[in-house]
Amino acid sequence: MKRLVVGPSWIGDMVMAQSLYKSLINREPGSKIHVVAPTWSIPVLGRMPEVDRILEFPVGHGELALKKRWEFGQKLQKEGYEQAIILPRSLKASLMPFFASIPLRTGYRGEWRFGLINDMRSFDSSILNQTVKRFVFLGLSSDKDELPSVPNPELFTDTENLLLVADRLKLNLEKQSVVMMPGAEYGPAKRWPIDKYAQLASRLVSVGLQVWILGSEKEARLGNAISNFVKNHNVINLCGKTSLEDVVDLIATAKVAVTNDSGLMHIAAAVKTHVIGLYGSSSPSFTPPLTETKDIFHLDLECSPCFRRECPLGHFRCMKNIEVGEICSAVITVLGGTKMEYQS
Repeated sequence: MKRLVVGPSWIGDMVMAQSLYKSLINREPGSKIHVVAPTWSIPVLGRMPEVDRILEFPVGHGELALKKRWEFGQKLQKEGYEQAIILPRSLKASLMPFFASIPLRTGYRGEWRFGLINDMRSFDSSILNQTVKRFVFLGLSSDKDELPSVPNPELFTDTENLLLVADRLKLNLEKQSVVMMPGAEYGPAKRWPIDKYAQLASRLVSVGLQVWILGSEKEARLGNAISNFVKNHNVINLCGKTSLEDVVDLIATAKVAVTNDSGLMHIAAAVKTHVIGLYGSSSPSFTPPLTETKDIFHLDLECSPCFRRECPLGHFRCMKNIEVGEICSAVITVLGGTKMEYQS
């Protein structure tokens, strides 16, 4: 079987999609998986051994680009795909497989896709209650209604690249590090307040730990706010100074990642770094870090999850009321020590 998968547009979803690829290969060893993906996601897909070929489609998020999709689809006709699995539920995501004349085009009902999708799936949200389950279910044949066990994503890491990055950024790989990911592309309602990240960083360096702050160039201001508050050389703002490949390898080096519900949280889970996940407007039931090594902090208030970009009530208690002390205790517990032990 040779399949084309139209990949999602968010980092976290792209990581979770690996569970689909693993499920397909487990059932059909030797089958081929090609993934159409935006440019930014190529480094993540490159760390998935199940993906045979990455087809870069450099179109911005939300852009229709009808002519580009038609031209791309025409080029794909010669590949001889037997099935396309369309993970996004948008109309535009289903155009390319249709233009490529792929005979079986599988996807969920949504956005007037009748005809474009000829293997239309509906889902029971009480069973497919997580994003990763919805991805894996699309890989089953249409007569299957029972979801198999869902394998966790596992990104491989590159030691050689890690050493190059550490040398370029003058990072000490011998010193025990905690990574912080204070950003969340979706919006501020998913972000633990930056002053709390700063207080946590201050406590961690006081007990002998090193803190790396990771994120995109847009999140550099968040990293600067933390490092400026602490004013300690062991708090290093790396936001915007690394590629996504570099971030994968740096996260894998740390034993603990303190993170909002974000794409980098899912990367941390996929490289087996212990995740301390902070949830506000979203839900750990719907998009949990797919790992056994995790601690989840979610207050489960009566107004959450609201899934809004900003707090609609203005109080933001779902994040503000998560205390620095309990997160710090969780980090130290994972590292197997106490404050006195780190000071010694």
